Amino acid sequence: MYEYKVVEAKNAKDAEIQMNKYAKEGWKVISNTYWMNFKAELIITFEREKK
Repeated sequence: MYEYKVVEAKNAKDAEIQMNKYAKEGWKVISNTYWMNFKAELIITFEREKK
């Protein structure tokens, strides 16, 4: 069974920081999307095997 986490990043540098942070906790990026509605941001989806 897997668990998922979705986070927002304000810019590319913030995305890199968050991806490295969650990678250390065993998460892997499975998707990223550029979202532009009222503000522009990156949406990153992570996955890891549930313990």
